Amino acid sequence: MTTSTKRVERHAVRPAGSRELGRAVSDSRRAPRSGAARRPATWWWAVPAVILTIGIQYLGVGAGSVFAFTDWSGLGTFNFVGFDNFATAFRSPEIIQALWNTLLLAVCFVVFTNVFGLGLAVVLNRTLKSRYFLRVLIFLPVVLSPLGVAYVWKFIFQPNGPLNEVLRAMGRDSWAVAWLGDPHTALWTIAVVVVWQNIGLTMVIYLAGLATVPPELEEAAAVDGASAWSRFRRIVLPLLRPTIVIASALTLIQGLRIFDQVLALTGGGPFNSTQTLATLVYKETFVNGRFGYGSALSLILTLLIIVAAILQVTLLRQRED
Repeated sequence: MTTSTKRVERHAVRPAGSRELGRAVSDSRRAPRSGAARRPATWWWAVPAVILTIGIQYLGVGAGSVFAFTDWSGLGTFNFVGFDNFATAFRSPEIIQALWNTLLLAVCFVVFTNVFGLGLAVVLNRTLKSRYFLRVLIFLPVVLSPLGVAYVWKFIFQPNGPLNEVLRAMGRDSWAVAWLGDPHTALWTIAVVVVWQNIGLTMVIYLAGLATVPPELEEAAAVDGASAWSRFRRIVLPLLRPTIVIASALTLIQGLRIFDQVLALTGGGPFNSTQTLATLVYKETFVNGRFGYGSALSLILTLLIIVAAILQVTLLRQRED
């Protein structure tokens, strides 16, 4: 059989539909792009949202930064006073106390939410039958209103509230104290509330980080005889360092901005023992009517958050490298 005869047979065997399909494919390649591809960019649909975001957030921040250098009382005209508001702030003992309370509350918030959140994530990352239910149960307080949660805890911590009644029933009358009325316990009580409400957030972040850890590494270490703690410290924890950086930065920013729980539980008292920079900004601005001074305090808090977040991320990344 000659070569030409073989070609004729191959073409004869090929289905007729295949020719049409090949022709359609070649035609589609030569065809010009569709009209949808030739349309102009539709990025301008995002312009209203961008303008609204800038108008609500950034213009307000800019206006507040300007008022920080004035004596504006919220009504009428104002005069520029330079750095007088900042000088007054750093000479005030109330500001120093509020700054100390803010830093102490933020440190407690960062440490305990990350430690407990990581511990819960490790436990609930195992193959437990009820792990999904427990994850939802622990994360539930995060989505609740901070004010609503604070008022519930305020009832629990009342001198004759459920907590003290349980302690008295156990014969621990000396432990039944005014948790929110004692300057020595009020700030720690607030720390308990804010940590309890936000553990679920860090737990979810660490669960996402644990999902990226290859299980083969732990299985190989277990075969070699490594203990559970050794596997966690030498394998899991190093691989979680990027997650730890993210969780620590988020909790630090949130810890420095704690406001709702303090306002609802103590209002900054007793005797300013729980006053923070955030509650002091509210007090000076909306209670005392010193908008210029309150804007200066708000600017100080904003700069504190930025500097603290940058330092923390830089230090953690250096340790990671």
